Order: sequence, then structure tokens, then C-alpha cells
Amino acid sequence: MTSAEAPIDVHSAAAEAAAEIAHARKDILRIATAGSVDDGKSTLIGRLLYDSKAVFEDQYAAIERASRGDYVDLALLTDGLRAEREQGITIDVAYRYFSTPRRTFILADTPGHVQYTRNMVTGASTADLAIVLVDARKGMVEQSRRHAFLASLLRVPHLVVAVNKMDLVDWSEDVFEGIRDEFTAFATKLEVPDLTVVPISALQGDNVVTRSTNMPWYEGTSLLHHLEHVHVASDRNLVDTRFPVQYVVRPQSDAFHDYRGYAGRVGAGVLRPGDEVQVLPSGLTTTITAIDGPNGPVEAAFPPMSVTVRLADDLDVSRGDMICRPHNAPQVTQDLDALVCWMADAPLTPRMRLAVKHTTRTVRAMVKELQYRLDVNTLHRETDATGLGLNDIGRVRLRTTQPLFVDDYHRNRVTGRFILIDEATNATVGAGMLTPAG
Repeated sequence: MTSAEAPIDVHSAAAEAAAEIAHARKDILRIATAGSVDDGKSTLIGRLLYDSKAVFEDQYAAIERASRGDYVDLALLTDGLRAEREQGITIDVAYRYFSTPRRTFILADTPGHVQYTRNMVTGASTADLAIVLVDARKGMVEQSRRHAFLASLLRVPHLVVAVNKMDLVDWSEDVFEGIRDEFTAFATKLEVPDLTVVPISALQGDNVVTRSTNMPWYEGTSLLHHLEHVHVASDRNLVDTRFPVQYVVRPQSDAFHDYRGYAGRVGAGVLRPGDEVQVLPSGLTTTITAIDGPNGPVEAAFPPMSVTVRLADDLDVSRGDMICRPHNAPQVTQDLDALVCWMADAPLTPRMRLAVKHTTRTVRAMVKELQYRLDVNTLHRETDATGLGLNDIGRVRLRTTQPLFVDDYHRNRVTGRFILIDEATNATVGAGMLTPAG
């Protein structure tokens, strides 16, 4: 294969891999939910769990006993912490799992309070889709804009605005259309590739799992139907091959005395036996001889598969190295320009020293410059900021002690993100998204 032919073959392999993702197994959809306090996120998640038959009878009986009032409080299915129940709010990021015949769902219920911005960043960083709840009585509020902006900042490919509590505005089409139009206008300022707006009543179940008879004017599908059918296979980057090496496999067995493999999770692109690849940071090239999955050899590896790759040549490859294509490599750099969400009580300041964990590679770094702090409510850039406080987001320049193999976050969410670690406590203090320099 010549280098001139490589792009064609790569895109062909990407198309085949997309088909394999769609048909080889039941899809997994990762969802992040967000909304202001009392918008009904936990009730909506409880409704999805209950109506999709993901709640055991004893669980339902327990929340029925714990409910106050004339109805079963489905929010108790998700608000598990005592502090959450006492205050009637969501504090932690709660992950829930449920499944329908068509798809499996991993759902992150993230807090609505402004002081828990870092929790939403955590929940949405790996999401395929974000649900932002809006109270039909209040319309768009500051938190609605904040959550929509964070979803776009984190490059969540699909955004659903669920206009909740439609039963409290008499199922008004005018109220719904006003909120829909306002949100759509705001979304045009953001990079939201796919926006869907659904009117619902989480408490009564209207338009959550089944279509509502109370809103005949709404011609769209129910929320769950949309979640089951939204197309996510093409959201993955299947062109830029990225394989961060996590572990070198050398079995201590006579039967496998010649075996040497490199284990990790495919970050992007498609790997096949026979492909020519390059190993970073050495820059040496070789060929893939075989790819082993959990159940034996596989003919192709694509995101998010975990596999072991075997190479034709005995190269010096270790944890933190990157396997890619010779003519399509990530940027090798020690200078990082990134939007950082700060997650610690002590502020981020210039000259601060931290550890950077990027894919499987961890290096030391220093904060060279804080360019601006971002007001996520107004999108205003505060260039006179001297530091980033807890939950602040700002553009930061870092200098690392060793090179990293990076892509811009908008191109690849796996190689475009990193976390910042306090070396003294080993605590995660920040999350970063790499942006073009300038």
C-alpha cells in the first residue's frame, strides 16, 4: 500500500468499523443530565428507570413507603445520600444503568447547583448525549445557559432540552414554543451539532417513555424513543488512529515465551493486522502482526475496544507510548493550551507546579500563564483574572517536562483531554480540554 492510497483505505476501514459498531453488539449510550434545582432531574431518571422496568419490586415498595404526599416519589431512586434526601437536592454524580431491547444506557445524574460545576464536567466529559431540564413555569434561567454551555464546551455531540412540568402550565403549546425558540436562539451561539426539544411531565410520565395524550400538538417522539434511536456510532473518530499503550504483556510461561503484546484501549481510528504503524515518542515504524481481544484474536479494533496489539519488530515500547499511523500522527509537544475547569479549594495560579495525566502518560508541568477566566453565564472573558477558584473555567498555558501526544479536543475527546493532579496529595484538582494555540 502506498502512502497516497492510505487515506482512502483509512476511510474505508472507518466506514466498515462504524457498521461493526452498529451491528456487532447492542449500543451503549452514555447520558449526562443537568438542570437547575427542583427542575425534576431525579424524578425524570426515576421515571425512566421505573417505566423501562429497571426497578425491582422491593425497591419500588421501599420508596413508596418513604414517599411523602399522594404520589410515589421516584426521585428517591436516585437521590441516595441522606443529605440529598434531607435537602431535596442532588449533590454527587450518581450513575444509573438501565436497558431496553434496543440499547443499554449509562446515565450520570449531575448536580444543578452552581457550586457543583466540577461535578457536571466530570459527568459530561464522556457523555454521548446531555439532557438539560427546564422548568416550564420558569423558562430558561441562568443555570440552563450554564449547563448548555458546559455541554457544548465538553463537545457532547447531542443535546436534548426536556421542558418539564408541562402539567403545571396546562400543557400549553405557547409556553413550550417560547422556551424552545429561546433555547434554540441561544444554542446558535454555541457549537451544538444536534439539538432536540421535548415537552414532558416527569411526575406523571407524559412523553417520557410513551407519547402523551395531553399534548396532541406535539408531533415529535417520546424522550426514551429519541434516546433509543439517536445515532452515535458516527460520533466516534474512526480516521485518526490513536492507541495509548497501557501495559506491556509478557506472560511468564513456556508456552508463550515469545509473546510480547501492548495492551490498551483504542482511543480513535481502526487497527487491523497488516497495518503499518508508528510508535511515539521514538518515531519508529513497524507492522501489526495480530490483535488479541478478551476472547481471542480479532480482525479489527476500534473505539472503545480494549485489546492487545502485537508488532512485527521488537521495538522499545512502554506504558505511555502511543501507536498511530505514520502519516497521521498526533502533535508531539511540551506546551499545552487548554480550557481548564478547576476543582480544588486552593486556587490555580501562574508558576504553580502540577502533574498532568494524559491518556496513559503522566508528566510534571508548570502553569506558564493564565490567559483569562471565563464567565460561563455571560461567556465573557475576564483577562485580568489572577487565578482560578473552585469551579472556575479559564484558558491556561502549561509547560510539561516531557512531550505529550495530543490532538485538539474538538477533534478527539480522548487525546484532547487531561487531568491535573496535586503531587503532594495525589488529588485530582483540574480537568483540561486542549484548544488550538492563539
